[in-house]
Amino acid sequence: MDKILLTIGGMQVSALALVVGCAALTLTAVLLLALSLRKASQLRLEEAAAARERQYELDDKMGEIGRLNAELSGRLQTMAEVLSNRQSELARTLGERLDTVGQRVGLGLEASAKSTTDNLAKLGERLAVIDAAQAKISGLTQEVVSLKDILSNKQSRGAFGQGRMEAIVRDGLPPNAYEFQHTLSNGKRPDCVIRLPGDPRVMAVDAKFPLEAFTALRDSGNEAERAQAMTRVRGDLGKHVKDVADRYLVPGETQDMALIFVPSESIYADLMEHFDDVVQKAHRARIVIVSPSLLMMAVQVTQALVRDARMREQAHVIQHEVRNLMVDVNRLRDRVGKLDQHFRQAQEDVAQITTSTDKIVKRGEKIEQVEVSVETAQPLLVKAAE
Repeated sequence: MDKILLTIGGMQVSALALVVGCAALTLTAVLLLALSLRKASQLRLEEAAAARERQYELDDKMGEIGRLNAELSGRLQTMAEVLSNRQSELARTLGERLDTVGQRVGLGLEASAKSTTDNLAKLGERLAVIDAAQAKISGLTQEVVSLKDILSNKQSRGAFGQGRMEAIVRDGLPPNAYEFQHTLSNGKRPDCVIRLPGDPRVMAVDAKFPLEAFTALRDSGNEAERAQAMTRVRGDLGKHVKDVADRYLVPGETQDMALIFVPSESIYADLMEHFDDVVQKAHRARIVIVSPSLLMMAVQVTQALVRDARMREQAHVIQHEVRNLMVDVNRLRDRVGKLDQHFRQAQEDVAQITTSTDKIVKRGEKIEQVEVSVETAQPLLVKAAE
């Protein structure tokens, strides 16, 4: 048994040792197998317990899920009912709102239609006014064309200027303060003469102003034409001023100055702005160039002078009327004084009547309250009889 069977790395192994080793190995293997089987059995038990635990938990969770499902179903049913009610209420509210909106839209459309109708009517009226204005503009255009034809003709232009001058003089002065086409002692006939109060001399007014040169000046296209037109204006106006001075300034018969009437304010402005030398020359010749506004001012001054002269002429009549007025005022004052006395007397009488009335009322109140004794009643009756 102790026979050496193997030598491993200098170590001798006997048969007994080999058998013992094999037995030990077998025992170890058995123990390991038993341990392994035990562990496997324990693992299976643990797994079964875990499975049962998981099953319990799963059953609990399924029960919880069922309970939650039932609760969710109840809530969903409640929510469905609420939603159904809300839907019905929403439908009713939407219907009411739609009806209200329909009403408002109808009213708005009706108001809009009415407003549109009114606006169309007003538009029609305005179009009618525009048509009338257009007709008037057409008429004014024809009148302007006629005026242009008048101004292009020398004789017609003179008649136009004289017509404006006559209208201004006729509107501002009394008939005895002016005269048209008066013949002077030298045989000349100015367009108008104005008589100043207290002066036998007349003031001549000429309305035939030369406008051809001014028309050429406004129609000039370059500096050469403009210079030529300005030279023509100075020549024509200077000649006209000389003619008026020679014809209408008669010593002892006319005033020391005469007027030249310009029928256009714009032409008068151009004359004052660009031809001051010609204006000064006319002043030295005792000729005053006036526009419609200046002629109107001169007429108003003359009117004031005429009014003052008439007042001076009628001064004694005015004084007599004032004296008569003072007599009437004194008579009125006396009568007012008498009326005041009557009023004061009437006021005193009314005051006495009021006092008597108050006494009667007080006594009537005493009688009504039975405050009068038998002894005092007799004197009161005597006084009342008196």
